[in-house]
Amino acid sequence: MLKKLRGGCLMGIGYMLSPLSWWNDLFFNMPIAYLFAYSFSWIFPDLFLPLTAVGYWLSNIIGILMMHRGATDMLFEQKQRDFKKDLLIGFGTSTVYTLVVLVKSGGFCCSVSSE
Repeated sequence: MLKKLRGGCLMGIGYMLSPLSWWNDLFFNMPIAYLFAYSFSWIFPDLFLPLTAVGYWLSNIIGILMMHRGATDMLFEQKQRDFKKDLLIGFGTSTVYTLVVLVKSGGFCCSVSSE
């Protein structure tokens, strides 16, 4: 019972951080990304925007992994975890989603000037 309750909490928090809840980016992921970038901008002041993207990406990965772990705890009694596979799925999904957000928002500029 306690394992299922823990799994439900992990799924709920993971959902708020994951790319599945795009509407919560403003309240969860972006403040986390900003704090991540701000904490490292003391060392690398010119990298604030790229560090914000990295923080956003990491918060999405953490959300996906938390959802996966929570669902596993809730739905399966005894399941062997393949941490490497879970991590690769989290990295892949979050990377694609973060790139889509950056391209759509104009934060990722791919234009080449012809000077």
